[in-house]
Amino acid sequence: MSKESDNKAIVGRWFTDFWGKTCNLAVVDQIAAPNMLLQYSLHEPRRGRDDIKAFMTDFRKAFPDLNFWGTADLIAEGDYVVGQWEGGGTHSGSAFSDFLMGSLPASTGRKMHFTGTTVLKLESGKIVQENGLDDGVSCLTQLGLLKAA
Repeated sequence: MSKESDNKAIVGRWFTDFWGKTCNLAVVDQIAAPNMLLQYSLHEPRRGRDDIKAFMTDFRKAFPDLNFWGTADLIAEGDYVVGQWEGGGTHSGSAFSDFLMGSLPASTGRKMHFTGTTVLKLESGKIVQENGLDDGVSCLTQLGLLKAA
């Protein structure tokens, strides 16, 4: 297999096991670099395995049905893999204060559904960086953190 094929397989596993319907946090130790950077416009950047696990643990406590899935084939070139996705969930759990635009009290019942594109960088078979561009305006509007015009 080529480097690009190997990298796409790693990212496919990351999308399924970390971002998918059921999260297996063990995947972080298996395929994320120790000092991995996870960065999306809705949240403060997260760095390192423990910080990334804490982020996902809190995100899934607040949104127990959180799920993201790919909407197009992954594209790979050299050390980079790009994926398109959609997803969301219902805020039926704990309070959540990780959004840059504000916090949610516990169990608002609000649903979010949005799309995005993510670029991941890999080195030696480990994900070192994940940078996502998402439709945060839709997400924050659905959650009541932004007012629709």
